[in-house]
Amino acid sequence: MGALPEWCLPLPHAEAMRAIDRWAIDERGVPSLDLMERAGAGVARAAEELAPDGPVTVLCGKGNNGGDGLVAARLLREAGRQVSVLTVGPPDELKGDARENLLRLPGAPPALFEADRPLDGAVVIDALLGTGFAGQPRGAIAAAIDAANACAAPVVSVDVPSGVDASTGVVDARAVCAAITVTFHAAKPGLWIRPGKAHAGAVRVFDIGIPRGAPAVADVGLIERRVLELLPHRTAASTKFSSGHVLVAGGSRGLTGAPRMAAHAAMRAGAGYVTACVPASAQPILAGGELPELMTRALPDDEEGALVLAGVDGALGAARRGGALALGPGLGRTDGAVAFARELARRAPLPAVIDADGLNAHAGHLADLARREAPTVLTPHAGELGRLLEISSDEVERERLRHARAAAELAQAVVVLKGDDTLIAAPGGTAAVVCAEAANQHSAAAVDRSDSAPSVIVAVSAGASPALATAGSGDVLTGVIAALLAQGLPPFAAAAAGVQLHAAAGRVAAQTIGSADAVIASDVIAALPRARHAGIEERPTSASTVEAER
Repeated sequence: MGALPEWCLPLPHAEAMRAIDRWAIDERGVPSLDLMERAGAGVARAAEELAPDGPVTVLCGKGNNGGDGLVAARLLREAGRQVSVLTVGPPDELKGDARENLLRLPGAPPALFEADRPLDGAVVIDALLGTGFAGQPRGAIAAAIDAANACAAPVVSVDVPSGVDASTGVVDARAVCAAITVTFHAAKPGLWIRPGKAHAGAVRVFDIGIPRGAPAVADVGLIERRVLELLPHRTAASTKFSSGHVLVAGGSRGLTGAPRMAAHAAMRAGAGYVTACVPASAQPILAGGELPELMTRALPDDEEGALVLAGVDGALGAARRGGALALGPGLGRTDGAVAFARELARRAPLPAVIDADGLNAHAGHLADLARREAPTVLTPHAGELGRLLEISSDEVERERLRHARAAAELAQAVVVLKGDDTLIAAPGGTAAVVCAEAANQHSAAAVDRSDSAPSVIVAVSAGASPALATAGSGDVLTGVIAALLAQGLPPFAAAAAGVQLHAAAGRVAAQTIGSADAVIASDVIAALPRARHAGIEERPTSASTVEAER
């Protein structure tokens, strides 16, 4: 499992999956035809679920993925279904197990796919490209992908939607949009990372008979709900300071709501004491607001109501209480605010969560954060990460995994790239250490301390929280992660548990309000206490759910 903690479900990349297959065949003696037979059976089952009646069209590529499709075609024909099999190359070019299943196919032989003839049927099976594919589909395969997407029938993809890079989620030009993806033995990173995730539909993990004990090498994992078991709890001996002190530094004229929400979220996430360091002109607003529990400290500001460099010493004075720093909510982008953010980040001795304009202050200077002595968690959306890396947000969205890893390596920080598929990337050595620390503090976080830890490991959120698409949601996440850092969770665990708690609170808020579309950030904050418990038991409502089939 490499350096992944126990609360991450390993998502093996394509090369690792090939090694698992070879191990099962070569070392455990499992016939490769048996693996293909079971894979095809899983695909046939999914096709019957989507369309219990009516004709089926199977699009087959030249490799083992096409062989899985041929097995599904045979089983469906044997069940009495009308099945058309179309190949993107001459059927007599099939080799190995795929050719054997071509010979076993009853009824009409496959026909060559013709780009100018639309597909029909009650369901389409996409068996064109497998997990080994990377790059841009071309020729007949590209035309077949377009035809599948133009067809009104739902699509079942075999192992991965054709055109999706199974290891990264990258889609170059085109990919099948599946209703269900039946993947084998374990889900792959590209099924849970956008843009691949958007093409996968419901993800079904099907057991094809690979024996227990298979090599489990993965540097990407899906966060499981049990990560919430790491959340600290107050005891009879707890005090407001042992429960965690969070220092929120930010705010500016017209942006006082952001630090207030971050502070409120930190309180609801368990922090016992929260101090907001804000511009002097904004301090009466926060001190006289709806959070009487919130401590405030006025810092020097300019005529625009923004923090300035001179305020750093005051913030550092508040930091003497220890805990964690949340830097950036509502900070603004004036020259003084930028100087304040960069200097406070450099000098603060506390673990820090840096968000919003705290991140924008480091645009083009991401490597400076690697010199911080205390741990750092960065929580950018695609636009903010683009500014940090000096690339466009479109480039980030196209290769989310790559750029999250690059930022984590450059900053030597945990990077939380926000989205429905939030990615939490941490430099491998740091991540292994923090996971081991979590294992010592919380028995549920046991970790394999492999000497061959990858350079960056990544935890992926299953998402399923459309209610979080609202202003202020990022400030809430900042406060939650800061509270968990202040309560002693290591950075990687704090970020993962914070993301999971935040997502669960979004779902609880939607249920409480009655509609995800009507949720606002304060509803998410109010839902945090219930989400601490409900999040462990609930099932995500996303179209992309993992269901083990046996």
